[in-house]
Amino acid sequence: MTDSKYFTTTKKGEIFELKSELNNDKKEKKKEAVKKVIASMTVGKDVSALFPDVVNCMQTDNLELKKLVYLYLMNYAKSQPDMAIMAVNTFVKDCEDPNPLIRALAVRTMGCIRVDKITEYLCEPLRKCLKDEDPYVRKTAAVCVAKLYDISSSLVEDQGFLDQLKDLLSDSNPMVVANAVAALSEINESSPTGQPLVEFNTNTINKLLTALNECTEWGQVFILDSLANYNPKDDREAQSICERITPRLAHANAAVVLSAIKVLMKLMEILAGDNDFCSTLTKKLAPPLVTLLSSEPEVQYVALRNINLIVQKRPDILKHEMKVFFVKYNDPIYVKLEKLDIMIRLASQANIAQVLSELKEYATEVDVDFVRKAVRAIGRCAIKVEPSAERCVSTLLDLIQTKVNYVVQEAIVVIKDIFRKYPNKYESIISTLCENLDTLDEPEARASMVWIIGEYAERIDNADELLDSFLEGFADENAQVQLQLLTAVVKLFLKRPAHTQALVQHVLSLATQDSDNPDLRDRGFIYWRLLSTDPAAAKEVVLADKPLISEETDLLEPTLLDELICHISSLASVYHKPPTAFVEGRSAGVRKSLPARQGSVEDTTVHAEATVIPNQESLIGDLLSMDIGSTIPTATTITAPQSNVDLLGGGLDSLLGGGGAEAPNVSAPSTTGLLGDIFGMPTTSSMYVPPKGCWLPAEKGKGLEIWGTFSRRNGQISMDLTFTNKAMQAMNGFAIQFNKNSFGISPAAPLSIGTIQPGQSLEASLGLSTTGPIQRMEPLTTLQVAVKNNVDIFYYACQIPIQILFTDDGQLDKRVFLTTWKDIPAANEVQYTLNEIKGTSDTLAAKMAQNNIFTIAKRNVEGQDMLYQSLKLTNNIWVLLELKLQPGITHATLSLKSRSVEVATPIFQAYEAILKSA
Repeated sequence: MTDSKYFTTTKKGEIFELKSELNNDKKEKKKEAVKKVIASMTVGKDVSALFPDVVNCMQTDNLELKKLVYLYLMNYAKSQPDMAIMAVNTFVKDCEDPNPLIRALAVRTMGCIRVDKITEYLCEPLRKCLKDEDPYVRKTAAVCVAKLYDISSSLVEDQGFLDQLKDLLSDSNPMVVANAVAALSEINESSPTGQPLVEFNTNTINKLLTALNECTEWGQVFILDSLANYNPKDDREAQSICERITPRLAHANAAVVLSAIKVLMKLMEILAGDNDFCSTLTKKLAPPLVTLLSSEPEVQYVALRNINLIVQKRPDILKHEMKVFFVKYNDPIYVKLEKLDIMIRLASQANIAQVLSELKEYATEVDVDFVRKAVRAIGRCAIKVEPSAERCVSTLLDLIQTKVNYVVQEAIVVIKDIFRKYPNKYESIISTLCENLDTLDEPEARASMVWIIGEYAERIDNADELLDSFLEGFADENAQVQLQLLTAVVKLFLKRPAHTQALVQHVLSLATQDSDNPDLRDRGFIYWRLLSTDPAAAKEVVLADKPLISEETDLLEPTLLDELICHISSLASVYHKPPTAFVEGRSAGVRKSLPARQGSVEDTTVHAEATVIPNQESLIGDLLSMDIGSTIPTATTITAPQSNVDLLGGGLDSLLGGGGAEAPNVSAPSTTGLLGDIFGMPTTSSMYVPPKGCWLPAEKGKGLEIWGTFSRRNGQISMDLTFTNKAMQAMNGFAIQFNKNSFGISPAAPLSIGTIQPGQSLEASLGLSTTGPIQRMEPLTTLQVAVKNNVDIFYYACQIPIQILFTDDGQLDKRVFLTTWKDIPAANEVQYTLNEIKGTSDTLAAKMAQNNIFTIAKRNVEGQDMLYQSLKLTNNIWVLLELKLQPGITHATLSLKSRSVEVATPIFQAYEAILKSA
């Protein structure tokens, strides 16, 4: 009989019965009783009252019974921590059992019991198990280190478990190596600083590659994921790693294949794109991806979502494999839609005939969603492959003739986009479209048709009648249609004013007086005022040339795409969102990115000049057309910073450089000086230095008094000190030391100060570096200092003014600023009100520039000046800011966005101090 019988009991007094059975002398009875307890626990009954009785069953030679007891312990130890201590001695004893299975079971269970009191006893058994002679015990212990790190990271570091774990990377057993890699990766990801605690080097990578061929499939996945985080030191090493990973592409497990592809995609960025090796590697990547599409639908879908990313990054890989993405009749809808998307991405002049033939076939299917997507795909083909546009339009007209309602409506929506892409080319089909006016019932299709009528009103004889027919049910129309109707009628009036005056007055009245929609009312009032005050201006505004649209509007933003490529074979690549968008906590601030690609200047330029219409989500979207001032062209002569900028993984060095304007025989001005000239400010004033404060009073320093402040001059950070001897004896032998701090600040040289006589004061300037050990302080800017002299050692703490950490290369290109602002989540935005602000936006911008806070652009919205600014801290944290200034009002609103939003408070304090300084 199976164990299912244990789950069907509903007896009363069951706990009492179980208690007596657990204390039975017969082993079989005990085992039966523990099974009943576990079954009750599984179905949700509270059996915690049996804790001491179950723990008494631990001391047994029966492995099955021991496993059951351990399972019970893991579940109830947290609610009964005091009683869980009873089990510790047995755990410790089991860790030395002759049977390796029991040793591994004991250390695994102790790692799963998240009780602080038990954690203390875990260290010694874990240390022994990490050096156990049996590989099964060692691999279990490796994972236990990661679990222990999650409970107490400081304990793991203090006990030296990280070093032991690193030693296991050289283990002779491949599974131990794989588990050690998995544990180290887990620890690195959950590190509170976001910095990897264990760095891989060439020797370690070679050991991992050796183990790769021998371990299980999931061990291979762990190793490959770790290899994806390693940056080879040169092309030769990258090529060697590629050669040793390539055989994994033939693996039967889809996870291994995708993990291998992720590593190869990253390494191909490092290798020169035009060499033979890269070409050969590109050809090798296609077959495994194609093979994944012969799996079950769920695996197919995951593969297709990953392929979608790969095709956006490197379309050459699958350009000859179009046929495998043709839809099968029995594919689930989610697979069909994904295949369709990839077909459009791979469409080119060479295969467009084949693609259109398929799409036309799909448009006759029975699945409405799929048909709609297929019709829309035909329109996207027309926009993407220009030579095929005529053929695509012809195909769409054929579909309209079928008179299938949803097909007609979707066709009209995409034809509107084709008109936008190819103006004055296919307007002859408008009459055919107008024949289907009565069948349109979906808002998007009706809005598209109205747009077409308004845009080409001069070519449609009865445009006024058509639009008037829409106005009959204006109040019942969707807001999208109402807005289009309003604009279309105004366009018609501006093109044919003689006969449409009554119509435009009617629609303006409907929009402004009868509508509750604020967007519609506002647009109506704007048109009304434009038409009544300056019809010529109205014509320029309403009938202005529209930017051409691009098929690539659905492409992922380049920096996001690069990040998702680094997450191939994970949920991020299926959702097409970075992990920070759906995972809270661990590694939330750590963003992965592809390394800078050779020849990336051209690549970046292509992204920068794409013809995609920007999504105007906020005022920040207009930054691309803003200038800082009339003399801004000279700003392009600023020398690009040579530091290896990696703001969001986009390889920004090329964007930050200038080179647009000529400046013969003139050296590039400094950024501060240039901004000072632009805003009409003198450039002689330097960075704001806070007044000295008393850091160590004489009563605490046994007569030694220390006053100090921090400054930054010519890029060098200094601590400026005044030592005063108020004691009765001379003081000498001075030395200074800093504790670990948030920004790695440490003395760049020993403190140089001689003997201080009683009553004497001496000035000293101590140069500082930012390469010291890092430890997060609270508050963030706290610096703990120890000063030693011949009298004693004195301790004090001071606050670092964060502006001394603002670097000279913190000015972003406007386009990069915009992209970055949109990419940082809204949760990472903080606002602050600055009070008692004096001066104009120009003088304030110049003052901020002297403190390495750079104004990217300035604009005025309804009398309110808005400054968009950027800065960079010495530890490569970028901060983006928006400063709103109201004329005549002494307060301003400062919005801050950063990946490391914890720097917000000290930066707000820095703004207050700088703006209020003389």
